[in-house]
Amino acid sequence: MPAQQPSSAVADTPVPAGFDPSVWRVAGDPLVAAPRRGVLSGSRVAVKDLFAVAGHAIGAGNPAWLREAPVESAHAAAVHILLRAGADVTGIARTDELAYGLSGVNAHYGMPPNPAAPGRVPGGSSSGPASAVALGQADIGLGTDTAGSVRVPTSYCGLYSLRPTHGLVPDTGRIGLAPSFDTVSWITRTPRLLHRVTEVLLPRRPAQPVERLLLATDLFDLVDPELRLPLQDAAHAWAERLALPLQPRSSTCGAHLEEWAEALGVLQAAEMWQLHGSWLRRHHEAVSPLVADAIAAGEDMPAEYLAWARDTVSRARSVLADLIPPGTALVQPAAPTAAPPPGPAVTGMALRSATVRLICAASVAGLPVLTLPGARGPAGPVGLGLVATAGSDQALTAALARRTTDPASPAPH
Repeated sequence: MPAQQPSSAVADTPVPAGFDPSVWRVAGDPLVAAPRRGVLSGSRVAVKDLFAVAGHAIGAGNPAWLREAPVESAHAAAVHILLRAGADVTGIARTDELAYGLSGVNAHYGMPPNPAAPGRVPGGSSSGPASAVALGQADIGLGTDTAGSVRVPTSYCGLYSLRPTHGLVPDTGRIGLAPSFDTVSWITRTPRLLHRVTEVLLPRRPAQPVERLLLATDLFDLVDPELRLPLQDAAHAWAERLALPLQPRSSTCGAHLEEWAEALGVLQAAEMWQLHGSWLRRHHEAVSPLVADAIAAGEDMPAEYLAWARDTVSRARSVLADLIPPGTALVQPAAPTAAPPPGPAVTGMALRSATVRLICAASVAGLPVLTLPGARGPAGPVGLGLVATAGSDQALTAALARRTTDPASPAPH
């Protein structure tokens, strides 16, 4: 929560010419240069406006928050690690307000473009980093994922990303949303760069290589009907490219998803209120109604409802541990639709609920998810998610990097 005393970070400064202010809050050429050469030298990073960048405030997608936020004296841990590996920080990129949202539409700052689906939303809440990477203005998007905040923009923009195992990446110097589910995550245009970033940000730990893929056909039933066959075809094409057997299974975890998504929502609301409730009380008029209502929903959550949600999450983790053993990755759609156009439907609850229901399993269990391009229809791209057992993050990205080439690894169709 920002400090209450005034600070020198009273307003956004105009971004330099050539930088889109709907994508960037602060930018430079670079904004922060790497202190030395490393494995990420030559890479440019777009940092989601939840992470500390020394010399700048954290804006969290809200002007009132930014006005009170102190200038940071040190980089967030993830930013520091990337800089030490040779990457330059191009700038601080936009986020959905207080990191709540899956659309990329910010009531205060507008909507970053989605070059993969012009005129349609980029997805959120890591909207700015995803847009910057898709536009070619950054090579690495440093974001966060609670209930899809990196996976959805990755899907909508036709990119690659990793939501890592919960708790593996240090998160000091970052504004949270729901700590039980928040993860530092990253987006790239290419698989090999994704793997290099993964090796930089994650501790090395032994893990069984990915040896087989499980096609969750019940989860493909949850997407728009015209996407089901193209996405399953894309899954088969990726299995062939990765030289991994693909085993279809008609019953995976689809029957549990509604309950799991409800439990996730209960715990997320309670944690959002715990983190931001007191600030919201003082600034209610400065927050969009959608976000204010979402945070306020956690204020008086009944104790028995919270206990049910915690028990449901615990049972979900047990189900998924049996379903996805070491060496296996579950293949599912990364979103139920392609990117929709901005409007009431995209900011309403129906699409958000359908999206969270489809992809909540990894969030409730803290599992890593590799998101990669899937199919492309008239409305734009839709991705695939590979969900694996905890700790198998590098095994996931290594399997992808071994079988693909940079630059520009288009999705199989």
